[in-house]
Amino acid sequence: MSRYGPRIAALERRAERDRADVTVGDGDSGADPDDAATYLREGAGQAIWLYVEARTGGRLVPFSPAELDALERAMNQWLECYTRCYGVAFDADFTVREAAELLVQTRNVDDIGQLLTGTPPREHC
Repeated sequence: MSRYGPRIAALERRAERDRADVTVGDGDSGADPDDAATYLREGAGQAIWLYVEARTGGRLVPFSPAELDALERAMNQWLECYTRCYGVAFDADFTVREAAELLVQTRNVDDIGQLLTGTPPREHC
């Protein structure tokens, strides 16, 4: 386990709770479009930033396969929460690396959510 293991586990637990909270009954969303930015900034963005920090902090911190899977699961669950805020059921399956590369390019986690999921459509951004 890397030194990031406890933080990754905490992120994954929080993502699971958030994902469960936005799914109500027959797939109805318990989320509001005003919550979308919160899921990106305080959720997916934290997972992505942890990855960037581990990869750019002077020393490459190796993640175990289980840690990387947990980090990606957490990020993808928050991306699913984000899309549900717009009434879109989305099955996110992105790598944290591709999200981190977008963060480095755009420097904006809101852009990452839209670029990866296509939600909301560009004309609404």
